[in-house]
Amino acid sequence: MSTHFQCTSAGTPRRLEISFASDPAGQLGAQLNTCDKGQMSEMFCPGYAAIGRLIEGDTVARKAGVAVGDFIVAVNDVGFRRFAPDDKEEGVADTDADVSAEEAALRRKIKSKVVPTGQPGEAYGALLGSIKSIKGAADPANPLALSLERHGWNARANSWPRFLVARDGDVPAAMQMLQTHEEWKEKTFPINTSDPLIKMVMASRAVSEVSGRGGGHPTLCVNFSALQRLEDADGSHVADAFVMLVETALARAVVGGDPRTPRLCQLIDLTGVGISSKLRIDVLKTVYGRFEPNYPETLEKMVLYPVSRYLASTCNMLLSFVNEKTKNKFVITDSLPTVCKELGWDPAVVEAAGGVSEYIEASSIGEGGS
Repeated sequence: MSTHFQCTSAGTPRRLEISFASDPAGQLGAQLNTCDKGQMSEMFCPGYAAIGRLIEGDTVARKAGVAVGDFIVAVNDVGFRRFAPDDKEEGVADTDADVSAEEAALRRKIKSKVVPTGQPGEAYGALLGSIKSIKGAADPANPLALSLERHGWNARANSWPRFLVARDGDVPAAMQMLQTHEEWKEKTFPINTSDPLIKMVMASRAVSEVSGRGGGHPTLCVNFSALQRLEDADGSHVADAFVMLVETALARAVVGGDPRTPRLCQLIDLTGVGISSKLRIDVLKTVYGRFEPNYPETLEKMVLYPVSRYLASTCNMLLSFVNEKTKNKFVITDSLPTVCKELGWDPAVVEAAGGVSEYIEASSIGEGGS
């Protein structure tokens, strides 16, 4: 098993080729979404059409392994791209050994063709028109073929809209935030999981994950009592462990869903902990400093439990470093039914386990992967 944890959203896109040669009249079996509405959130979409939904059944799309969020970038080897691919080897897989280097280069150029943005919907309409024209011709010698590109959940094509929302649509501020995040990724990964302090954090279950049940969001749990006992002077190893869990949870959260909208919940388990100025708030601050600027708009809600109404204001004050957007997602409660409702847990199962802490211990699904 590797001792180095890599980020779960690879920078190099995956490419898929779909041919209708065996079924020229067949339907793709997917609903398309336009990425050509003239919005700033589309700026890093490599194509003008993306898979929005897969239709049930034994469809061409499902047979080919198409997923929600895949971008159509070429139709019959003619590119419909917003911008040229980053890597040099985009294009046709040449099966003909007799194809010259010049011919192969020409094919790549055609397949990488950039269609400039015009009026909103113009490029998307041209792409659909090309598909309909080829299918309408019903030429067995020229069946429909689609090239798709899949980008990771945290690649620019999918993460940019989240950064834009995080900065309230301010493009320069969002771009700066995204660039800073990408620099942080370069410095942070891979994380050395063999580090004794990281091993200690994971073994202590100071941070852990409980999977989403019944379609719910995964929940990252911070056991504050265990965290208090750790010998982690600045909280950096807790933060590293937390980042691994975030990466793993968000990658899992988008399987079968939209890679643009990964979501998770967080639970700060304060069982057996008194609210006082001696709390290791500095560690939470370090963890927050990694999460908020690097994974914006991925938090569904944060639950702090158990916190009485009397102490709720004190808790808010201690977490004054959290921005208002995140604070609006706080649920501060001493009610077990409220915790279960917010996180999608079965109250009977939690109670049978002995309480929240025991349920987390029994339901934790791993140590961040490797």
